[in-house]
Amino acid sequence: MSPARALGLTGVLVAGIVSLTGCGGSTGTDSVAPPPADPDAAATGTLSVFAYQDSITDELLDPFREANPDLDLKTAGFGSNDEAAAKMAGGFRADVVEACLDEMSAFTDRGLLRPIDPAGIEDWDDLVFRDAEGVRDGSEVLVVPLSAGPQGLIYDADEIRPGEIDSFADLFDPAYAGRVALEADYALPAIAETALTLGIEDPMNLTPDQLDEVTQKLIDNREQFRSLWRSDADVVNLFRSGEIALADGGPGLTERIRDTGVDARWVAPEERPLSWVCGFAITSDAENTDAAYELIDWLASPEAQAIRADDGYVVTNPKAVPLADPAARKTADPKSIADAIPETEPPDYQEWVRAFREFQAQ
Repeated sequence: MSPARALGLTGVLVAGIVSLTGCGGSTGTDSVAPPPADPDAAATGTLSVFAYQDSITDELLDPFREANPDLDLKTAGFGSNDEAAAKMAGGFRADVVEACLDEMSAFTDRGLLRPIDPAGIEDWDDLVFRDAEGVRDGSEVLVVPLSAGPQGLIYDADEIRPGEIDSFADLFDPAYAGRVALEADYALPAIAETALTLGIEDPMNLTPDQLDEVTQKLIDNREQFRSLWRSDADVVNLFRSGEIALADGGPGLTERIRDTGVDARWVAPEERPLSWVCGFAITSDAENTDAAYELIDWLASPEAQAIRADDGYVVTNPKAVPLADPAARKTADPKSIADAIPETEPPDYQEWVRAFREFQAQ
């Protein structure tokens, strides 16, 4: 699961799941889904959406419902793409599913997604990450990127002077030994961050030798880390209790820590921050592709993206920034992650998982 997506979702909307159940993904098609012949016509019929709960809130979807009063919109939530793909492969049917670039194989290995025609998304040419690996599979577009979040460094300015922290290498600085927390709810962030500290420029595509080097650095520095954190609540509590002064994480998490009275600051590391990227895709079993396009088109619009901005996300449509609450604009502006490295799924990710477990076992 992309960690920054865990802003509030811990469960599944069971009632929604029951209402959406139908035939599984094995009966679908892999041809490009055709856009609506009349994109201005209101959507009708039934549209089933399977997504992280924070992407299917009433605040975000009510304007779409009001614009399409004859559409029966059904939603259900999940906790990770792995969970969503397993349910879909097992018989759960949806027209639209939320997919994150670091977990795409959960869908693609099972043939659960149908390619999208970018011409069906009015703001496509404005979206950042539209050419990122994972968004496209060769020439085909599989997902429309709709939200993102940078991963950098968080420090307590009462414990560490501003300006001292500027690199992922600071996570390994002996000066902070025992006062550092490292994300560990899945393997990708810690391994990619460590790779960057070793001067590896492409942290999402490590050779076996590079992965071994990264693993050894983590193992050699296991005592550096006071905690291997697995949730936002973990990090908030560690900073609030004074157990740590430094961690990896994003601006949204930093604000949650600040809300507890800690003078937490966020820094984009000099190596470039990482960034998770998530969006919506049309499933291979989609029965209402016209409505699917219209929903995704709405979610990519400046108006919908401004709602996401106010919820603390980095948006992918720059046109949304002026429409957002002034207090949210700096965090939401995609310029803030213009140089970020998208978190995409490594081709040998199971080897990353094995390596990270070896580190955790120390």
